[in-house]
Amino acid sequence: MANKQALRELQSRLAERMQQVRDEPRGLSWLALDSAGLGLLVPLQQAGEIFELGALLPVPHTRPWMAGVVNLRGSVHTVVDLAQFLGLREAAAAPPRERGAQLVAFNAALGVNVALLIDRLLGLRHAADMAPVDEAGAEASGRPAFASWRWRDAAGRQWQELNLAELARSPAFLGIAA
Repeated sequence: MANKQALRELQSRLAERMQQVRDEPRGLSWLALDSAGLGLLVPLQQAGEIFELGALLPVPHTRPWMAGVVNLRGSVHTVVDLAQFLGLREAAAAPPRERGAQLVAFNAALGVNVALLIDRLLGLRHAADMAPVDEAGAEASGRPAFASWRWRDAAGRQWQELNLAELARSPAFLGIAA
């Protein structure tokens, strides 16, 4: 029960801070996520609400990374296990509840009812506190369109920016049938 209360308080603080950041005229800001140890940055304008993992209803004949569907505020959302989709974790890994997973919904403005199953929410990051990673052609050119820039924070951790609008248009992401 204490964990649920702590999560609600964290979500409330993050929602309040996200609104403050959206109102700030300067710079780029992201919601920072952890997925199988990979630091990901999702633009605040593309991120929707953050939810506790509810009851997932599996969908037969779909790819292993398609975790199922869930009811989020009265709408059915497809749930994609981000680590599995990115090839960072095998389908046989620990179930999401045992990992303490959360859901990050896509912003309704993107026009898709999708939520990403992530391992941890890491708060907010701002471009003013990050430096772009200088990448030479080969690695950057082989990256999908939804994985745009890489950034490094003051502590030296690298972050991959994840464009949810591009992800929602990606043929690999749309190809859920097994």
